[in-house]
Amino acid sequence: MRIKICGITQIQQGQEIAALGATTLGFICVKRSPRYVTPEQIKIIIQNLPAEIEKIGIFADHQPPEIASVVATANLTGVQLHGAESPDFCAQLRQIISSKIELIKAFRIKTAESLNDTEAYINYVDTLLLDAYHPQMLGGTGKTIDWQDLQQFNPTLPWMLAGGLTPDNVSDALSRLQPDGIDLSSGVERSPGDKDMFKVAQLFEQLRLKINDYSHSN
Repeated sequence: MRIKICGITQIQQGQEIAALGATTLGFICVKRSPRYVTPEQIKIIIQNLPAEIEKIGIFADHQPPEIASVVATANLTGVQLHGAESPDFCAQLRQIISSKIELIKAFRIKTAESLNDTEAYINYVDTLLLDAYHPQMLGGTGKTIDWQDLQQFNPTLPWMLAGGLTPDNVSDALSRLQPDGIDLSSGVERSPGDKDMFKVAQLFEQLRLKINDYSHSN
């Protein structure tokens, strides 16, 4: 399973989280976010990470040339769009970034009907990410989605579950749903951008237990 820890701001924490088992690290490129890091800071953190770790930049309503510039400067392997970007926008962005750069579209799920919004993006992005709705915040809210609403969600693209996941509830979430990956930020933090390494270790221990339970039951 893909395990993405988002809101990385420190070199050492990035290294430790990768060593614990994260497959993907996320970097916030939205200046108004308390977890914001500059392209130059991202580049330095990435230089200290294993090559196999996926490095995703999170953007919200940026223009395609700006996104492409950050991707090139920071050496990102993927882009996550967390704003009101349209399918046409995704198509435009794809034209100016390498086809090797993963394109993730995030959706803030307010009700079960919100899932219908994902259908228009199927041919324009590589991965879907479902996050909790908050009227002011784009992500890192600590709020969970109503998992009941997601039980029939079975898109043709890989999808990731975000929104209020913590070491305490991740096992429950994965008992109810079968995402291709999970995405955590505030659920493993001391404060915005400062990860709690004890909580991160707890997360991976819970995931190991979950995988062992699954293996023994099959």
